Amino acid sequence: MNVASFVRLAASIAWLAFIGVIVIAVVRASRGRPVRALTTVIIVLGIGALLLSIAGEGLVFIQPEDRGVVISAVSPQGYRSEALGPGLHWIIPFFENVIVYPISKQNYTMSIVPTEGQILGDDSITARTSDGQEIFVDASVIFNIDPAQVVPVHIAWQNRYANDLVRPLARGIIRDVVSQYRVEEVVSTKRTEMTQQISDDMRQRLQENGLAMYSFILRNITFSPEYAASVEQKQIAEQQAQQARFVVEQRKQEAEQARQQAQGLADSAVIRAKGDADARLIQADAESRALQLIAAALQDNPDLLTYQYITKLAPGIQVMLVPNNTPYLLPLPTLEPSVPSQVLPPAAVPTPAPTTTP
Repeated sequence: MNVASFVRLAASIAWLAFIGVIVIAVVRASRGRPVRALTTVIIVLGIGALLLSIAGEGLVFIQPEDRGVVISAVSPQGYRSEALGPGLHWIIPFFENVIVYPISKQNYTMSIVPTEGQILGDDSITARTSDGQEIFVDASVIFNIDPAQVVPVHIAWQNRYANDLVRPLARGIIRDVVSQYRVEEVVSTKRTEMTQQISDDMRQRLQENGLAMYSFILRNITFSPEYAASVEQKQIAEQQAQQARFVVEQRKQEAEQARQQAQGLADSAVIRAKGDADARLIQADAESRALQLIAAALQDNPDLLTYQYITKLAPGIQVMLVPNNTPYLLPLPTLEPSVPSQVLPPAAVPTPAPTTTP
């Protein structure tokens, strides 16, 4: 309880006591009892109650979150030009009174939800975009009265500034700004830009009327049922198209993997063929050099070929039978010189008879 309230309470108690003593004095007088002592008490209580009432009417305590506009009957303009700040103040009793205005932040909400806004029911802002689509906007304006502009606000709006100033300004500015954008821009690409433009316009217009805007909040955007259905169909089509692109990309990746695998196999075959060719060339070169060495050896020693032929024969061979009409490729040496009669001359070797199959 502040001092001004305490003084008013004391004045009320003094007036009650004053009336009570008067009643007692009247009762005593009606019974023929002396009332001189009570008369003195009545006078003192009356004067005290009057003084307390005057003091209670003259003392005004302003809370830190408030400012007071003094309405004065003794001022030529009818009010004091300066608002009362926080603390205890003195005004002229019965000729001046104070109207208190809050300077703390206030919230004005306009919402499609019936219980969220200052007005019950659907209080969303209906607006049309530049391409003719109808949308419904939920918004909140957080503002406060400029402490230096309390008196002008009182003169212009009194306590109607929320409903008669903030509300129509917000709804009009939102409609004007939304009409500059297409519906796709309002929803996604330029929503932040649109919100900033609304906030700047609101701040300027409120400041011109003595209010300071703390924040503008674009709470929600709702579409008409027809447009919402078209948006849903569009999103479904986009999702299907995206799925189709994903499948195509997957097929491309699989084809690329197959191509790379085939390329790898082809490269491997080429490398293997090249390796085989190089091996054959190396082998042919080695054989050629070997033949050259053999030819050189045979040129110096012709009997070397006969020796190689003999060494390739099985070690247990004692007799060789060949057709009589087949010439020798190489001159054969005598295998066993000690038994020449067992070796038939080439002409004496009989020709084997052909075998017929029944």
